[in-house]
Amino acid sequence: MNTMLVFSTVYTLALLFVSTKAEPNSKSCNEVRAAYSSKGFNVNDVPNKGVHGAPLKVCPQGYSCCTLEMEEKLSQQSHSDLKAPISQLSSNLQSTFKQRHSHFDQFFRELLDNAEHSLNDMFVRTYGLMYVHNAELFKHFFQELKRYYVSGSGAVNLDSMLSDFWEDLLERMFQLVNVQYEFSDAYMECVSRHTEQLKPFGDVPRKLRLQLTRAFVAARTFTRGLALMPEVVNKVSTVSASPSCVRAAMKMLYCPYCKGQVALKPCQNYCLNVMRGCLANQADLDTEWNNFLDAMLSLAERLEGPFNFESVMDPIDVKISDAIMNMQENSMQVSQKVFQGCGQPKPGNGFRSRRSVKETGFTGRFRPYSPDARPTTAAGTSLDRLTTDVKKRLKHAKKFWSTLPESVCAGERITSRDDCWNGTAKSRYESVVMGNGLANQVSNPDVEVDITKPDVVIRSQIAVLKEMTSWLKAAHSGNDISIDQGEDDEDGSGGQESGSGCDSPSCEADRDIYFSIPPTPINPRVFKVVHQETTGGDRMAHGSMALALCGLTLALLAPHWR
Repeated sequence: MNTMLVFSTVYTLALLFVSTKAEPNSKSCNEVRAAYSSKGFNVNDVPNKGVHGAPLKVCPQGYSCCTLEMEEKLSQQSHSDLKAPISQLSSNLQSTFKQRHSHFDQFFRELLDNAEHSLNDMFVRTYGLMYVHNAELFKHFFQELKRYYVSGSGAVNLDSMLSDFWEDLLERMFQLVNVQYEFSDAYMECVSRHTEQLKPFGDVPRKLRLQLTRAFVAARTFTRGLALMPEVVNKVSTVSASPSCVRAAMKMLYCPYCKGQVALKPCQNYCLNVMRGCLANQADLDTEWNNFLDAMLSLAERLEGPFNFESVMDPIDVKISDAIMNMQENSMQVSQKVFQGCGQPKPGNGFRSRRSVKETGFTGRFRPYSPDARPTTAAGTSLDRLTTDVKKRLKHAKKFWSTLPESVCAGERITSRDDCWNGTAKSRYESVVMGNGLANQVSNPDVEVDITKPDVVIRSQIAVLKEMTSWLKAAHSGNDISIDQGEDDEDGSGGQESGSGCDSPSCEADRDIYFSIPPTPINPRVFKVVHQETTGGDRMAHGSMALALCGLTLALLAPHWR
């Protein structure tokens, strides 16, 4: 009898011990109630004690502090929790490059404005009324440059615009230096047609066209690339998580709640497999994203060197003034060539005596260009500083998409120890970590991924990045295959490749800011701006130049005194 009593007691204690070991959380769900309530849910959804046989769809069966209703709510919460760190990382990237785009765009626009104001100030002082009466030509020149920067070759054919500018300038100056003649429209068209052969402005138009084309194509393409980055990130961030991804996130983040272990964090490798499955499509963006960033970095190098927008625009007033001086100094030779090619013009009706040099207030002196006298832009910086900063940001953005899983599965969200949540229990995670990308998710143990159905939005953004990369590479060579490809231009050139191909080291050498005036066959008088202390001979040269310029000014003013 005593033996039977002892045996019964031992058996009962054994059952209690086994029950306690198997169901440690069946006694109380207080921690779960507190954690569940902190998420904003009704605490009354949580049972006071663990229940057995709850019909859960995601979490492991057995004793649980979860009900089916709780599981559904926590599943929705897991979707938000999964999206939050990805959205934060994406928002940071968008913000970074929105700011850089704004800085570059503002800088380029203000350089254009400053260059226009600088030319106007210099030409008013240097050429007086001769410039004032022809200022609309230069105003239109800058308007077209601004339009090209904003809209590209779909709005302005840069080559044609520059040719028109020099032809128009030649027509005006040719008439001013030959006021004793009358010229018909047909005659002036003949003059314009021969601008290229006459080369009245020396080598300035060719060099300026080359530098403007390279600088503008590089600047506007680079700025467009900076604008594209936030657009791509924004569109990719709108891609919704698949149902299987949400299910896997629920299992990883909240099934420990159902076990009564709210403080238990997922194993790092377990988290990586879940996130690489969820972000498989995004990871496929990485190759074209990195190609695009490499092209941006390469073009940034060009902006710092031979395609430097700042170095082209700052002294543009001096360059155009050099061209005008070249025409003035060679006006007799140019006129003779025109008369030979277009015929002898008819004499005019004569004109009244001209005002004196003193009355015009024209001195004929140049304002020497000084790089230290650059106007300050509202951007408050230089192109070199902007480029140095953005290059660091671009390098940091590389592999953004393929490293998203590592970025999410870090810090307090996971634990690298073995006593972690592996999807079923508190134990080591044994599965192999999958690679990045859709194709590598065939055997993902934690997320079901259909590798035969790539995401349409992400595939479209891959195509967008490919196209932008081709534009960047073309701009690197000084060519505009155009952001506005497909738009119609007046002369049908919209979307056509244009520019100055630049694949050779000569690009690096072509950084000249000042243009020398080439010699002419007839050995005309050549007047140069001298920056050092003048000698007696120098003073004579300056006096001759002033006389030449005064004569031209007087010729211009004659019609206004009739």
